Amino acid sequence: MTQEWQANWLTDRAFMNLEKSYLYHKELEEVVVEPYLPDLQHHHWYVRNVFILDEKVIDEDKIWLHLTADDYYKLYINGEFVAQGPAQSDANHYYYNRIDVRSFLKVGKNVIAVHVYYQGLLNRAYNSADNRQGLIAELWAGQNLLVKTDRTWKAKRVNDNLPGVMFGYDTQFTEHMDARQSELGWKEVDYDDSDWAHAEAIEHTDYTFVQQPTPLLDVYKKQPSHVERLAAGHYLIDFGTELTGQFAMRAHGNAGEQVHILSGEELLPGDQAVRYEMRCNCYYHDQWTLSGDIDDFETYDYKAFRYVEVQGPAEALIPDSFHAVVRHYPLDEHSCVLHSSDELMNQIFDICKNGVRYGSQENFVDCPSREKGQYLGDNTIIGHSHMLLSGDLRLYRKAIEQFGRSSFVCKGVMAVVPGHFMQEIADFSLQWPMQVMQYYRYSGDTAFLQEMYPYAEGLLTHFEQFEREDGLLEGVTDKWNLVDWPQNLRDNYDFDLSRPVGPGCHNVINALYIGCINTVNEIRELLEVAYENRLPRLKKSFLEAFYDEKNRLFRDSEQSTHHALHANVLPLLFHIAPEQSISSIVDMIRTKRFACGVYFSYFVMKALAEVGEHALIYDLLSADDEHSWGNMIKEGATTCFEAWGKDQKWNTSLCHPWASGPVPVLIEDIIGLKPAKPGWQEIAFCPKLPASWTSFSLQLNVPSGTIQLRYENGEWSESFPPDIPVIRQ
Repeated sequence: MTQEWQANWLTDRAFMNLEKSYLYHKELEEVVVEPYLPDLQHHHWYVRNVFILDEKVIDEDKIWLHLTADDYYKLYINGEFVAQGPAQSDANHYYYNRIDVRSFLKVGKNVIAVHVYYQGLLNRAYNSADNRQGLIAELWAGQNLLVKTDRTWKAKRVNDNLPGVMFGYDTQFTEHMDARQSELGWKEVDYDDSDWAHAEAIEHTDYTFVQQPTPLLDVYKKQPSHVERLAAGHYLIDFGTELTGQFAMRAHGNAGEQVHILSGEELLPGDQAVRYEMRCNCYYHDQWTLSGDIDDFETYDYKAFRYVEVQGPAEALIPDSFHAVVRHYPLDEHSCVLHSSDELMNQIFDICKNGVRYGSQENFVDCPSREKGQYLGDNTIIGHSHMLLSGDLRLYRKAIEQFGRSSFVCKGVMAVVPGHFMQEIADFSLQWPMQVMQYYRYSGDTAFLQEMYPYAEGLLTHFEQFEREDGLLEGVTDKWNLVDWPQNLRDNYDFDLSRPVGPGCHNVINALYIGCINTVNEIRELLEVAYENRLPRLKKSFLEAFYDEKNRLFRDSEQSTHHALHANVLPLLFHIAPEQSISSIVDMIRTKRFACGVYFSYFVMKALAEVGEHALIYDLLSADDEHSWGNMIKEGATTCFEAWGKDQKWNTSLCHPWASGPVPVLIEDIIGLKPAKPGWQEIAFCPKLPASWTSFSLQLNVPSGTIQLRYENGEWSESFPPDIPVIRQ
């Protein structure tokens, strides 16, 4: 439901007469994008309003603040931090937050203070560089509107946080904080804002506002696990694990003195310095100029880091103040707890859980460092893992909807949403209906299935234009044909995957197309939509094009004699492979193991589960060779990596939740828990525990309740949600 406001949209004067930039287009279209204005990049804007509440209002049980901003806000009431947001979204479907602020208010004078940030870069992290900036807010007690944004609010552009180096994929800036320029006390009621201008108010905007369907981020302090004084005014801080957020500290020095803050995911050789010029192409070097008073440091944008190095005047630094302000989507620690007698597996599960925790922000992100982007293909794995780890399906639902809505750019849907970075990947688009069905199996939400169905039909219509006479796709040139990533982990897949893709017909895109059509057929049947079943013909065409009957394996393309792992896993997963080929494909996997990227390993394990090869799955999961989660552990991982090892990709991020495949595989395929009916209204339980496990325990929250399992030396104890049938196979 869209929101109608009595409030005005407030904006900084610099944006008042700017024409809105429309930045959406198909990736390979030649479009002219107006250059964004450097003076408006890294734009920090303070907005505040003082108001009076009487005792009658304060007696209300809840007082709701409706608030949103473009690009982003941090909200303070009476000097206290309250919340930040919104989740990034397009102006045609722009999220606002509904926040109960009763506990922050008092009888008498109160102040709402909002720090609004407009980044001004074209990237995957923000819907920015579009000349849209500002905020809108209303404070409600029951049916009474207490406060609304209008021309009485005071506003000021501030310059105490200046942009340094732009890094990542134009993802963010280093921040140069100058405490001499700060508006000290601006969040407090009694701050003198008499020299601030009144905000510019716009009565009508072209935004369509909808309430954000996901909760606000968890934001909290975390103390270091270790602080080492390297020299006078030089400290090395370790938080014990990679995290997402900001480093914060206090100092009291002379005006103009400089402090340098260097952050990173790892240490340089010698363990005495932080690798702030990171392997993932981020440059985490912030600078801070002191005011001569007691100053507090905290950057606005977040980073992914474990270590921080602080260098500054020795007498100014206050080591006891060092801490992190951590941020991520709320995750109940007890929602999913798994422990087994296999200690390596416990460590693997933990780094995957941490990867998902810190890779779940207002959106899922492929990594919280270099891109901060929500990628469709990554979400096949991240969303699956997150539903199990959190018991919360809302973030996955929102992601699926956002990708469906991207069909206004291309009916074949975009690869990264939200954001204004236009990227298209055919492999990822073809997985979108599978995500819709995965969510439906977990939620039982038929209304959402119905809502998403037209997008699924539109997606098929888009790809049908690339069908040749036998129904196979050829020359899908409008989107990147990925197969796997990084490209050096494609098992020598024998086809020209340049952009646009080379001539000919290749295996992976067609296997995914068949899997996609099969899933859309499932949706049609659930919604009782009549359809023509094209699958038998397509599978026949696929076999004729790619099946090598002599070797009982699949070729990479019609022109190739090579049998890549990827060309065989997907036919196995989507039940295209003939019965007589299954043992050959399994033997290939047994030999090649994970001759693929971490992303594709999820499909390898799920394909093996389809043919009952659970022992091989666990062998791959528990390995510690070069291509394994065990190798990540050996290299010191605290969150799962982008690649199997730090040096296997030229810009590896060390927090990449697309590597969280062990979470759903362990729970669904090894422990054997799955929804037998949508919404977990019936539970399938078919354990395939490895012989090496002498014990394990699992607590798992699902939509129908809590599951608790314990296994000890052959003895089981079980607890399932009341009145929910359990099907044992």
